[in-house]
Amino acid sequence: MIEEIRPGLKRWVSEHPEWKPEEDELDESYRPVASVVFNSLDALVFIDPLVPDSLWPAIDAEVKASVVPVVLVVTTIKFHVRSRDEMVRRYGAKLGGEAAGVRAFPAARGDEVALWLEGPRAVVFGDAVLGDQGGGLRLAPWFKTAEDRERTRQALLPLLDLPVEIVLPAHGDPVLENRRAALAESLAA
Repeated sequence: MIEEIRPGLKRWVSEHPEWKPEEDELDESYRPVASVVFNSLDALVFIDPLVPDSLWPAIDAEVKASVVPVVLVVTTIKFHVRSRDEMVRRYGAKLGGEAAGVRAFPAARGDEVALWLEGPRAVVFGDAVLGDQGGGLRLAPWFKTAEDRERTRQALLPLLDLPVEIVLPAHGDPVLENRRAALAESLAA
């Protein structure tokens, strides 16, 4: 099911096909992963799309209903390939690139970025920041060193200067209330 967060901003959740709980520090509640679709002024932007077979008809309808001619697939981190190639094949989607109202913030974790969606005032995270399953956020536990964690924390601090109204992590619940406070708390030293 695709959930409308705000007009032009939707999210859906799918089971991660490669989840191995025995290899992960997170509990089973993080197994579902979220994908986002955003109607920018010049593109229909899919962020980290993971589309189960049962959801393709709804995604087809989103693309068909879009008034913009470009479908763009953006990943927050290189291994969030997921359904990217199928979207390219199915819709002639472009991989990466820029869209009006979408701004990337490097997360200092390899090539990972957080995405700022200007119109809905939303931040979308890949793996750097997770929902804590209680309405808050936290930095991911996957850092190899304290220096790596601090580098990511510092890189994401500029997000606190934005008028954030929604936080959409790939893992964990979206934060729709007290979002700036939740973001600030997750990035606190």
